[in-house]
Amino acid sequence: MALGQDTQFQNIKQKFEETLPKNLRKVAEKYPELVAQYSRNASGDFDETNFHDMYQIALDFGAGLLSLGATRGERIGLISDNRKEWEQADMGLLAIGCVDTPRGCDATEGELSYILSFAECEIVIGENNAQLKKFLNIRDKIPLVKTVILFEKASEPDVARARECGIEVLQYLDVVDSGHSWRKMHPDVVEQELEKGQWDDLATIIFTSGTTGTPKGVMLTHGNFISQLDDINERIFLNPGERALVVLPVWHVFERACEYVILTQGAGMIYSKPIGTIMLGDFVKMNPHLMPAVPRVWEAVYDGIWKKMRKTGGMTYALFRFFVGEAQLWSAIDRKLRRKNARFGRDHLGLWWPILVLPWLLLYPPKMLGNLLVFRKLKKMLGKNFRAGIAGGGAYPESVDKFFWACGIKIVEGYGLTETSPVVCVRPIVDPICRTVGTPIRGLEARVVDDDGNDLGRCHKGNLQLRGPTVMKGYYKRDDLTAKVIDKDGWFDTGDLAILTVDNEIQLRGRKKDTIVLMGGENIEPVPIEQMLETSRYITHAVVIGTNEKGVDQRNLVALVMPSQEDVEGWAKENNIACESYEKLLQRDEFKKLITDEINNLVCPKNGFKAFEKIARFDTFTKDFEVGVELSAKQEMMRHKVLEIYKDKIAKLYKNAN
Repeated sequence: MALGQDTQFQNIKQKFEETLPKNLRKVAEKYPELVAQYSRNASGDFDETNFHDMYQIALDFGAGLLSLGATRGERIGLISDNRKEWEQADMGLLAIGCVDTPRGCDATEGELSYILSFAECEIVIGENNAQLKKFLNIRDKIPLVKTVILFEKASEPDVARARECGIEVLQYLDVVDSGHSWRKMHPDVVEQELEKGQWDDLATIIFTSGTTGTPKGVMLTHGNFISQLDDINERIFLNPGERALVVLPVWHVFERACEYVILTQGAGMIYSKPIGTIMLGDFVKMNPHLMPAVPRVWEAVYDGIWKKMRKTGGMTYALFRFFVGEAQLWSAIDRKLRRKNARFGRDHLGLWWPILVLPWLLLYPPKMLGNLLVFRKLKKMLGKNFRAGIAGGGAYPESVDKFFWACGIKIVEGYGLTETSPVVCVRPIVDPICRTVGTPIRGLEARVVDDDGNDLGRCHKGNLQLRGPTVMKGYYKRDDLTAKVIDKDGWFDTGDLAILTVDNEIQLRGRKKDTIVLMGGENIEPVPIEQMLETSRYITHAVVIGTNEKGVDQRNLVALVMPSQEDVEGWAKENNIACESYEKLLQRDEFKKLITDEINNLVCPKNGFKAFEKIARFDTFTKDFEVGVELSAKQEMMRHKVLEIYKDKIAKLYKNAN
């Protein structure tokens, strides 16, 4: 470790404790009465759990696990969606030196059988009876499992069935209660186990979905998580007693790291859902200061605003469009003059100021009027205290980014991977740079290299590599796979394409595995094209394709698009196009011309696209993407799944495209 890195490492260890439960203890001792968790009860109100109680519940649960025979280093399955008991149980098992092996309730029986057997779990924590049924259905594939602990009540027939299979089913609260009694009979034993915890102890094995083959178990230590908190807590700041809305699956490392950021700052977590009506209702009711979410959640908010305004129509919609356009123009000029854009060379700012300062000043009054008449109302949708949102876990569309920037709603984009626990960088709330994901966090090195591993330096596109304390310990029981992504010098190959700006911010340019290589040798990143297509009000999803069903590179791009049914039917009504059904409407020549014109107007040189990026043909699909089918748990499109599901459509497209 270099001298500078060693100093930084020591600084982090002075600010934070060595393990995650020790950090919870520190916060609980400092802010015992502050609320750590807000969870919805049966009446729809929120129950509160303060830091003192959360910490003691965690220790009680840890004691309950010790009474069941759990030992340091043991892997414990944790199959649940986000809820207060998840964090309590996890802190409890980590406190006694166990290792969690998490997954969400959407996990299939096949995934669970692989994960729980490969990790050799004897104890599994599940959310509800539905998960218990999965465990029982795969009993022959998870023979080591002896105990299942459920957050919710199990049905008597399934408990009896489990007993016949040699599995004891316990309720979470019963384990907590028994652990509380056990602590009285064995004073300080749990606390002694907590003290044994070290920085390099394994905290979790998170099995990534992967695009091919079996899942890989990413091993992350307590130190991996804690080493990122020092810098992130400055960029994404909360004051003690403030609140954040949490809506993502906690088994996924992005949400998990966000919750550590929230807890270590003495702030509270409001458990909500990424469902528009529920989430927006909780914004108004609970007035959170922050919300971490995947880009698709912010896209849904953006789409909802535009759809509502289009439906309103008339002068209101016209004024909305005017003020949004004016605010975006002013914001673009403001970013140029104040160096808030990604820079890849000299920007000659001295020349731009005389040219842009007058329009910058003239556009400011109407921008303020837009704030008063329009944008203030949008901000009210996010409550009274909203400071910023965090977009991570996928590509954040430029149109959405610039819209919220113009409206004065701060959404800061971050970037990371499971293998980096996960945060690599995030734009700071106070001083963000547009269309970047910020500089690497302190202590983490980033470089961009070519395919031969040569460092390209700044302002050159290439493969992004990272080195530092957040990089994983390796893949569980797969040293061969670890060696493929981490070289002898400790550089981790992210698989992402990126470019470093003049000021060392990272701008992502796509996934290397997604790069389309046409038969003419042209390299194309599909994500920017897809994001541009999705700016059309008539296109909900777009998938750009450059190979046929046999994986053969083609000469032209084709696309699958999911039309926005509401907008397409509205267009048909406005144009007096009658049709028996929506499906038949999609076959009309008028509709095909509409989408063709939209595609050609969006993917064109005027918008920065090259001639070979033109979409030759398209076809439609009407089934929305679903988590676990076309979408991952973090709601990111799984391209390989989409290509498999629609391989017949793709084959037909390529019969006529080239």
